[in-house]
Parts: sequence; structure tokens; C-alpha cells
Amino acid sequence: MRKIQILGTGCAKCRQLAANAEAAIKGLGIEAQIEKVDKIQDIMRFGVMVTPALAVDGEVKSAGKVLSPEEIKKLLA
Repeated sequence: MRKIQILGTGCAKCRQLAANAEAAIKGLGIEAQIEKVDKIQDIMRFGVMVTPALAVDGEVKSAGKVLSPEEIKKLLA
């Protein structure tokens, strides 16, 4: 099972990124766990300075923008 982490403090962009990640998972028909990382210390451990960010299986794939469901699908495929 893939692990997708949304890094952000809960702003509107972070919530949108989480929703887009859920849509991408459903669209691909894969099993994945979405985890929200909202503590600044935890976000900084990823080396992320700009949120929202998206990590897949512990590796940061995007920071500072809201990826579309289609962009997330490409990262997961």
C-alpha cells in the first residue's frame, strides 16, 4: 500500500491538495493511505519550507503548489 503525506498546517490549499490526492487514488483504483502532517517540526524534517507539499512513500514530490488529481496520478503510476 502506498503512503501519501500531505504536508501543511491545514490551510485551504492543503485541504485542496488532500482532496486532489484522494481523487487521484480513486481514479487509479489503487490502495493508498493518506496522512496529514501538520506539525511544523514534522514538516521541517522533510526539508520542506513551502506548503502545501506532497510526499509519496516518504519522498517529497512537490512543494509550494496544489497539484491536480492528474498530476498526482502521474506521480503514483
